[in-house]
Amino acid sequence: MALRAVLFDIDDTLFSTTDFAGKARDNAVRAMVEAGLDVPEVEARRELEEVIAEFSSNYDHHFDKLLQRLRPACLDERNQALIVAAGVAAYHDTKFRELAPFDDVYPFLEGLVAAGIRTGIITHGWTIKQAEKLVRLGLVPYLDPKAVFISDQIGISKPNPKLYQAALQDLGLEPHEVMYVGDNPEHDVAPPQSLGMIAVWARRAAKHGLEGTGIEPDHVIDSFEELTAILRERYGVGA
Repeated sequence: MALRAVLFDIDDTLFSTTDFAGKARDNAVRAMVEAGLDVPEVEARRELEEVIAEFSSNYDHHFDKLLQRLRPACLDERNQALIVAAGVAAYHDTKFRELAPFDDVYPFLEGLVAAGIRTGIITHGWTIKQAEKLVRLGLVPYLDPKAVFISDQIGISKPNPKLYQAALQDLGLEPHEVMYVGDNPEHDVAPPQSLGMIAVWARRAAKHGLEGTGIEPDHVIDSFEELTAILRERYGVGA
C-alpha cells in the first residue's frame, strides 16, 4: 500500500533545539547580570547548565534555583524576583526573535501537503510547551489537526511504542503506511520501527548516534531535500 502519512518529532528534527536553547540561556544570564546579579556570566552560565541537568529542561524554576545555588551578595540589596524576571523576559524575547525551523522545513511540508500526504507530530514533552513550539515555529498550518500527538497529553512517554500505536489507531492507518522522522535513534527510530512503521533518522542536529545501539533506520538524512528525493524515488511521492 502507498505511503499515506509522514509524522515528525519536533526538537532537533524540525529546528535545532540545542542552538536555540544555548542562545536563550546566554541571553537570560546576561540580562540577570545586567539586572544586578553580581556573579561573572561564565560562572552563572555554567551553574545554570548544572541546574538544568539536575532538574530537567521541563522544570519551571531554573533561575530561582540558580540564585539559591549561587547565593549572590546582591540579594541583600535587591529583590530576587526582579533578577529572575529579567532572565525569564530575556529567554522569552529570544523565542520571539530567533525560534525558527530549519530553512528546508516549510518547502518540504508544502510539498507533502500538495502531494496529498498527511503530516503530523509525535513529540515527547509537556503539552503546552510542545504546542507553543509548533505555534511559534509557524508549523500549525501545515499539519493535519488530528495528527498532533504530545506524550503528556496522551499519557504515554517515548520510547514506549504505545505512543506511536496510539497515533496509528487515532489516524486509522496501518504501520507500513506511515513514515516517522526523528533525531533520537532510541526514541524516534527503534519504537516506530518495531511496529512496522518506516523510520527515518534525521541526524543533522542529533545529539545521539547509532554507534552501539544496534539500530538500523530505514533511511538516514541530513536535510529534507534528501528526504524529498527518497520519497520520490522509493515511495512515488511527488513531494
